[in-house]
Amino acid sequence: MTITHQNLPNLPLEAWKESKMTLHLYLQIVGKIRLKLTPRKNHWWYITLYVSSKGLTTDSIPYERGVFEITFNFLKHQLEMSSSEGEEVAISLHDGLSVAEFYRQVQDGLKQLGIQVSIVDHPFDVSVDQPFEQLTEQKAYDAEYIERFWRLLIWVDDVFKEFSGRFYGKTCPVHLYWHHMDLAVTRFSGEKGPDLDPNMRLSDKDAYSHEAISFGFWAGDDTVREPAFYSYTHPSPKGIDQQPLQPTSAQWVDSNGSPQAFLTYENLRKKENPRQVLLDFMESAYQAGAKLAGWNVEKLTVPPLDDL
Repeated sequence: MTITHQNLPNLPLEAWKESKMTLHLYLQIVGKIRLKLTPRKNHWWYITLYVSSKGLTTDSIPYERGVFEITFNFLKHQLEMSSSEGEEVAISLHDGLSVAEFYRQVQDGLKQLGIQVSIVDHPFDVSVDQPFEQLTEQKAYDAEYIERFWRLLIWVDDVFKEFSGRFYGKTCPVHLYWHHMDLAVTRFSGEKGPDLDPNMRLSDKDAYSHEAISFGFWAGDDTVREPAFYSYTHPSPKGIDQQPLQPTSAQWVDSNGSPQAFLTYENLRKKENPRQVLLDFMESAYQAGAKLAGWNVEKLTVPPLDDL
């Protein structure tokens, strides 16, 4: 199934919410391995996963004999681990594979590759709080919906990359954060943000150390029961929620006390040209935040090729 702007798939949360949780926990296990072994990079950019031609991947992770990579292959529905030594391990992904069993097989696979790693074996920032090895009930895996989700991520990744290329300033890669399972890209003004609450958790302190405008897509959660696109400005300038957004179906919503631009996926699917509509949504949210926050919008804008 090739996804274009003409056939964006239906992705109702209720149809695959149990599979989504299982996948989310699988991703956290693999993400924590990357976190443990990869050298630190600003704003947690070293822990994320990337959309690939097969599924989702860690990219290269260093270890004592070279590098290895872990890939969720959603074409074959298997987890693939391969090293620069030429060794490979594959784990079948299927309905009934519990998070606990997945965790055990990943540990065994790493040992086969000669890789020693110990992670914090609890899920992060989700409703499940038992150790991975005890999660025997989380075992739903609907291959059709998981592949549908990945193919939608391919489309979103491509649109986000086009939008990312219009900005001269510091920008993160388009990547998937496994704690919330959202695909995101963030622009930075280059200025430090305001002093943060010293009691704020470490992950947030580094993520919000500088002025930023972030954009993302997630498939829905316990609070937002449908897939959606979002954008927020940090720190949030006063009056941003009075600024216009495109399309008219987009709106400002409250997110932990700050305005967030919000566009549901279903509203996007109804548009004749959803790619352009998504680009317009992101641009309108960026303009709203950047101008009110005093960013040098003109200086940071990459002109069209015709203007170079």
